[in-house]
Amino acid sequence: MTVTEPDGAILQRDKKTYAIVPRTPAGLVTPETLENIARVARKFEIPVIKITSGQRIALVGLKKEDVEPAWKELGLDIGRATELCLHYVQACPGTAVCRYGMRDSLGMGLRLEERLTGMDLPAKLKIGVSGCPMSCGESLVRDIGLIGSKKGWTVSFGGNAGSRVRAGDKLASGLDDDEAEALVIRLAELYRDKGKKRERTARFVERFGIETIKAEVLS
Repeated sequence: MTVTEPDGAILQRDKKTYAIVPRTPAGLVTPETLENIARVARKFEIPVIKITSGQRIALVGLKKEDVEPAWKELGLDIGRATELCLHYVQACPGTAVCRYGMRDSLGMGLRLEERLTGMDLPAKLKIGVSGCPMSCGESLVRDIGLIGSKKGWTVSFGGNAGSRVRAGDKLASGLDDDEAEALVIRLAELYRDKGKKRERTARFVERFGIETIKAEVLS
């Protein structure tokens, strides 16, 4: 007998309650969004509200019967957290507010999230966008990373911060916004088409070869 779990819900350690994670592109929220999250948390007596490493807000401890009503009242898209797809684009403040920012990392993060959300992939995909070489967006340990400088964007591929840490390989530098976005899309499409199921990009690079990847996406 197959047990159907509520859409957009993650079963917790107690095997009874669930977490839900609303989609917050590039970690940006409005006062209205925060007020609505607080209202829903109070109404459904959600015991844990946690800011995640992916710049999202997890609501943890929902009863199964409350998951669907909570999503309806939130009125937000699901931030996928277990499916084989883009999980999030992590972005630093960049030139929007940071005095060290050299590139519009928030703007780029929003562009990439819009382009890649909904794409079926071999495994989860995480993107980091940093507006300067200090790399506050943790770009080199993300599947796809962008690091800004005065000369443009550097794009990396195959980073991972898990149990087998790997720094992403830098593929191209000095790219403008459109060039960087186009390269990211080509990398995601190559990974989609050639990756094995549940094979993260770090292992994909090790198997497929970075030179082969460069030949595919930079030609």
